[in-house]
Order: sequence, then structure tokens, then C-alpha cells
Amino acid sequence: MRDLFSKIYRDKGPLGKWADQAEGYFVFPKLEGQISNRMKFQGREVITWSVNDYLGLANHPEVRKADEEAVKKYGSAYPMGARMMSGHTELHEKLQDELAQFVKKESAYVLNFGYQGILSTIDALVGKDDVIVYDVDAHACIIDGVRLHLGKRFTYRHNDLDSIELNLARAEKLAEQTGGGVLFISEGVFGMRGEQGKLKEIVELKEKYNFRLLVDDAHGFGTLGKTGAGAGEEQGVQDGIDVYFATFAKSMASTGAFIAGDKEIIDYLKYNMRSQMFAKSLQMSLVEGALKRLDMLRRMPELKDKLWENVDALQGGLKKRGFDIGTTSSCVTPVYLKGSIPEAMALVKDLRENYGIFCSIVVYPVIPKGLILLRMIPTATHTMQDIEETLEAFSAIREKLEKGIYKRMAQEVMKN
Repeated sequence: MRDLFSKIYRDKGPLGKWADQAEGYFVFPKLEGQISNRMKFQGREVITWSVNDYLGLANHPEVRKADEEAVKKYGSAYPMGARMMSGHTELHEKLQDELAQFVKKESAYVLNFGYQGILSTIDALVGKDDVIVYDVDAHACIIDGVRLHLGKRFTYRHNDLDSIELNLARAEKLAEQTGGGVLFISEGVFGMRGEQGKLKEIVELKEKYNFRLLVDDAHGFGTLGKTGAGAGEEQGVQDGIDVYFATFAKSMASTGAFIAGDKEIIDYLKYNMRSQMFAKSLQMSLVEGALKRLDMLRRMPELKDKLWENVDALQGGLKKRGFDIGTTSSCVTPVYLKGSIPEAMALVKDLRENYGIFCSIVVYPVIPKGLILLRMIPTATHTMQDIEETLEAFSAIREKLEKGIYKRMAQEVMKN
């Protein structure tokens, strides 16, 4: 018998092994100042492309005032307890009713956190006889939810319709044997690649296969669709989504989440989601803040218009300069470069310290070896000057990468 911790001493994991060089800079960095297009990193002003404040609500005067008044009125504790016991209020119900109306569903239920909310939704929807089909590129919260499942599950190749149909057929055949049903899970927008899930095509497959559809629309809610109701509205298939999930952590610039669907389904979930039944209710200050943010989403379409003006300028500028931004169809803007993890670390350090650009770096194992992904999140607060400075900086760092400058820099660091 070995010590449980022995594996930890031997192997810190694919990212953890870089902790001595990376922590505090490449991972767990400390951005300071008010959330905006420009913040401070290690004492320097940087153009910030790593904050999911899509509509610029985090420091909007109306939002700041509403948040301040809500905290003064309720404090940070009320209500105490889980929703089922002592943490339920009329404001929670009001927010739910307005969210359901906004995303064109019969009913909605407010959740205390997004990550544990989607995880618990999956857990509550399926039993051991049911089968799950989900995208191989699904977010970690979906993967962790699927891990709780005691039955069978199949992954399909990312957004690949042939693979989707193949695995739906497999799942349906297996479910007929077990006596269970099929849950299909997609994202409205995939947060790394920026591609929308093929919701229209998936909904059309309901005519051929018997399954229910759960969509995690964290990045689509507030940014896509005529009214901002998300990827389902954008693709004209909101009615075909059986359980719609979105978080407040992106467009709403807050904490919390919600699920929406037919009343009978939402009623079932609120009585069976363990992460909500046994955890503290969302604080009243956050509920009132969410009501304010939702009101602004409805009456201020110019926020989304400005966001997309910036998205089009950034993505169009990158394409014009020959950058590979994949097939994004959302605000998420990935820039793919070729290089190793040490090269990526040297590149990002140069980008932050000499060009004043802060964006997220993604490397193996999240993406294949040999690739560097610089992930950018445009917001309504960015300016055309921000975009132009960023485009110039990206052209400069690409040239250095291709000339091997970052490779030599990384080798010098490794020697020392």
C-alpha cells in the first residue's frame, strides 16, 4: 500500500509542473483596478482582453448604484439558508419570472452558481438507465456533471453532424435496451473556439431520434439573438431547447445562474438539484443586482450593438492581417499560433510587459501540443484605439515567434 499523496509528489500535472515559473504571472495573475478595458497588471496599465464583461455592466454607473443600494438594504448574508428551507424570497421569484420571459420559456429557476448549477442539472436529469450524448469539447462543468452519471455516455466529435447522428443512433439503441432516455448536451457558444453549437441541426434531428436537449449558453446569453436571448434565438430554435442554462458571470457581470424550460421540468429540477437543495441561496443583493442588469439588457440594446461593433473590428482586423481565428461565430476571439509551452510563456510575457496587452493564454492539454491559443474577449467598453494597438502588437509578436526569438528566450530561462 502506498501513501495517497505519493502521486502528487511525483507528478504535479501538465500545468502544475510549470507552477514555479508560471504562478502569479501566467496562471493566477492579479489584475487590479476597476473592471474595464484597461486595468493594472504588476503596476503596468494593460489593455484587458480576459474579462467576460461583454456588455460593460461591471462598472456601469446604474449597476454600481443598484449594487451599492442593495448591499446597504440587505447586507451580504440575507437570506440565510437553502431555498427549500429558509432562503426563498419574492425577489427570487420575480427574477425567475423575468428571466423566463426574456429567454421565451415557461418557467425559470435561479441558481447560486453556474458551475455547480449545470453540473447538478445534469445529475438531476439522468438516472443509471439513461444515456448522455455530449460534445467532446464541452466545458469542464459539463464534463464533471457527466462524470456523476452512473449510466452510459457517448461523446461526439466537436460540432460534427455525422458524429452527432452516429452517437444519437447508438444512444437511442442502448436506451431501448435499458428502458431509459437520452439527454443530448451542447453549448450555445463554445468558450475556447468561439463557435456556436449546431443547435438548429440538432433540433431538426428530434424528428428522427428521441432525445431531450440541454444547452449551456453561458457565452451566448446577452450577446446573441435579436433581443440577446442567446444562441437558440440567434439560430431560430429556442423552442426546441428543452432545458436552457445561462450564467450571470458573463453578460450580467455578476454571480449566479439560471435554468429555464417547461414549468413541469423546472419544478422537478428545483426539487431534485442537490447543489441547490443543500447549499445557501443566492444573496438578495445579487438577486436585486441581477434584476437591474436584466432590465438594462432589455432597454439598452445599444450595449450589445457596441459590443458587436468592437467584435467585428477586432476579428476583421485580425483576419486582414492573416491571423488564424478559427471559425468563431461569437464574441469569443481565439488567435491560433504555432509554438511550445515555453515559447508561449515568453511570448505572453513580452506581450504584457512591452506591448501592454493582457489576454489569456491556452496551451496543452486544453489544446493540442504545438499550438498556442491567445483567447480574447471583446467588450462594449473597448475602444477603437484599444483594438488598433492590439492588432499592431499581435503583428509584432507573431514576427518574433516566427523568427525563433521566443524559443531562444525560453532556452535562456531554462538554462538559468
